[in-house]
Amino acid sequence: MSYTSQRAGQQGGRTGGAAQRAMEATLSGTKSNARYKILALLAIGTMINYLDRTVLGVAAPQLTKELGIGAAVMGIVFSMFSWSYVLAQVPGGIVLDRFGSKLTYYLSMTFWSLFTLTHGLVTGLGGLIACRLGLGLAEAPCFPVNSRVVATWFPQTERAMATGTYTVGEYIGLAFFSPVLFAIAGAFGWRALFITVGVVGVLFGLVWWRCYREPQDHPGANAAELAYIQRDEPATPVAAAERQPFSWKTVGKLIRRRQLLGICIGQFAGNSTLVFFLTWFPTYLATERHMGWLKIGFFAILPFIAASVGVMFGGSFSDWLLRRGRSANVARKLPIIAGLLGASSIVAANYVDNNAAVIAILSVAFFAQGMAALGWTLVSDIAPKNLLGLTGGIFNFAANLAGIVTPLVIGFIVAATGSFVWALTLIGAIAIVGALSYIFVVGDIKRIVLED
Repeated sequence: MSYTSQRAGQQGGRTGGAAQRAMEATLSGTKSNARYKILALLAIGTMINYLDRTVLGVAAPQLTKELGIGAAVMGIVFSMFSWSYVLAQVPGGIVLDRFGSKLTYYLSMTFWSLFTLTHGLVTGLGGLIACRLGLGLAEAPCFPVNSRVVATWFPQTERAMATGTYTVGEYIGLAFFSPVLFAIAGAFGWRALFITVGVVGVLFGLVWWRCYREPQDHPGANAAELAYIQRDEPATPVAAAERQPFSWKTVGKLIRRRQLLGICIGQFAGNSTLVFFLTWFPTYLATERHMGWLKIGFFAILPFIAASVGVMFGGSFSDWLLRRGRSANVARKLPIIAGLLGASSIVAANYVDNNAAVIAILSVAFFAQGMAALGWTLVSDIAPKNLLGLTGGIFNFAANLAGIVTPLVIGFIVAATGSFVWALTLIGAIAIVGALSYIFVVGDIKRIVLED
């Protein structure tokens, strides 16, 4: 059977399935909630994703001593993940647009988990750098998949909530698992951290493969839910979207649109605060604040809990504004701008000596950064319907340049000055630049339509 015939058969099957579900929905009068099960998969996958990329920050105090790595070199090691992660964003988006969410995410999670596990086997700097590069390469498609799934499974009025829900996984993993991770490191050493989270990721990849479906193929999604998903605008099922061949001309057209350029600058700013907490934060507490190992494990939880609350508040507040008739410009931009301005308060930690006060300031700043973590919602709102993967790849490329710049610059600052004072000042200044980008650059939040 030809490829065209197979596709036609698949489409026919989907049409028949949709008709049957329509009849079931008419008889039952209820709307299914399969989209929330899909959202749970995204949230858990994102939590594992960030545990895998950030567990190095937890291991760093022990690892640097065993491998003899100084602050400047460790800054380079932290940034290595983002070098390959950033460079793989556009190719990852192309792969996503070609092969779809299910296969792309499964392969990505399996390989990034195996690279994480391999961290626990390294014996020197070269092996550690190779593992970081491999991890970044494998994780690249994750957030473009998340954005595509949200655009496919949720109406516009629920996308900020959905984005906030999976984004909270970035923070909640370290927020609630930090004591466990520090306990594992204390009892079994830093290598056990990487092996543990690597195995968990491989196992969850199998769960994703078994459970994920597109809306029109999901046995738990009835016609009423499908109609609800498409009530604001047609959703973006993989089969329905005409694939557009990749070209650098298309990339150039996208980058020149102020909506995408502006949110890229803003996300870079927000990610700079996030990257500090995911990389240098435990070292900051150990060296700048002279906290003991167990104390770090306790205090490290609080800013991540605050950020988790900030993410959920920002997403819910944005959707609430949209449901109350506010424009997308107000509903999407207001939480982000307020969050970025609030994140700049991290500078205040330089001017207090009490550890509890420092943690309180950092918690407020990280809460605000969490509020600003709605950039992927805007990607779902503005990306051309058949270029969600490529647009997400460009966005993530620009945003995660912060993962290269921030740890490198902080490492050199700490090595040169022996202090984090100027590092926190830099993070605060970048956050203000991000807020200004949303105010003056982004413009109207509307879907980009590229002319031929």
